[in-house]
Amino acid sequence: MKAMLPLENIRIIDLTTVAMGPLASQWLGDFGADVIKIEAPEGDSTRHTGPSVEPGMAAMFLSANRNKRSVVLDLKQAEARDALAGLIDGADVFMHNVRPQKLARLGIEPGPLMERNPRLVYAGLHGFGEAGPYGGRPAYDDIIQGLSGCADLMRRQTGRPLYFPTIAADKTTGLIAAMAILAALAGRAAAGRGSIVEIPMFECMAGYNLVEHLYGRQFEPPRGNTGYPRVLSPHRRPYRTRDGHICMMPYTDAQWQAFFEEAEATEAASDQRFASMASRTTHIDALYALAAGLIERKDSAYWLDACERIGVPASPVLSLDELIDDPHLGAVGFFSTLQDPALGTIRMPGVPILFDGARPPVRMPPRLGQHNSEILGEDTSDQEEARAGRAPD
Repeated sequence: MKAMLPLENIRIIDLTTVAMGPLASQWLGDFGADVIKIEAPEGDSTRHTGPSVEPGMAAMFLSANRNKRSVVLDLKQAEARDALAGLIDGADVFMHNVRPQKLARLGIEPGPLMERNPRLVYAGLHGFGEAGPYGGRPAYDDIIQGLSGCADLMRRQTGRPLYFPTIAADKTTGLIAAMAILAALAGRAAAGRGSIVEIPMFECMAGYNLVEHLYGRQFEPPRGNTGYPRVLSPHRRPYRTRDGHICMMPYTDAQWQAFFEEAEATEAASDQRFASMASRTTHIDALYALAAGLIERKDSAYWLDACERIGVPASPVLSLDELIDDPHLGAVGFFSTLQDPALGTIRMPGVPILFDGARPPVRMPPRLGQHNSEILGEDTSDQEEARAGRAPD
């Protein structure tokens, strides 16, 4: 018998676009929720971002919209807004990333919706908290990385402000949004009523970066500066070996002593600067520079074998292309391969979480408006399609 996923009885109406919101709803769909993606007639912009075989099914859309169904509604039309309200009336969760000043015009402000559906979890995914002076401003990943300290962290390490080379704010806040929605659903189960959840990118990423980097400013008065020295060290990078690079992470006192012994660095082993966690953190640049000089004397294979023998975490440096063929990911069945009549073979990262030992299935991301008829029960006449702002199936 097929195992039931945790969210299979949950219906989510998803009026989000681009990356943060779609990634959040994708997680919920991965866990079994029925995610109905509401799209404008032109579709989510990511349908056109990256390589594609079929118009509207580009790589970026495929990566953030699996395990969903698609309904097209032109919310400029009153009939389409009524149709959306009807869907929300029967849903467990409504999530959107519409700027606050546009909510009333679209008829999706929380008050009326929750009056009609008191058990609704209403999730607003915004750039900034509505109560602050930035509330209502547009925000994308680059903007949030600049404001939340990401670019400054890169400046401290490299000497110039840079963005993380990944959509870190979108992906991180998407994860937090999924977690917050799950928490609200758990709260509803206890209280019997829904709630309004506000998920602001700026605050989420500020909290994300300040976990370790608030550091000395954790205290009043301050007991040091912001910034965790170990991860900001310009020497914190894969170590060069005689024939390549490896990642190595001696961390505990015992691991550093084992590494120094293996490297025949007797003076370093007795150096009080490196004897404890606190002193190593204070002298982290000197420690990493010393380690780099020792490691580059021998081949990568030597160090990988030695580290396994002495109990020091180490690994090769994989390229993104090598990651696709990684033997561990292959053995655990991480990647999913889908066959589509038009797109051909599609590879996707699978759901990384197992439930009762089983990996949840991955369903093909939907084509634009693919599920209008089955979800809305609309007539298939051209007139009805145009009136509701829907795309033909």
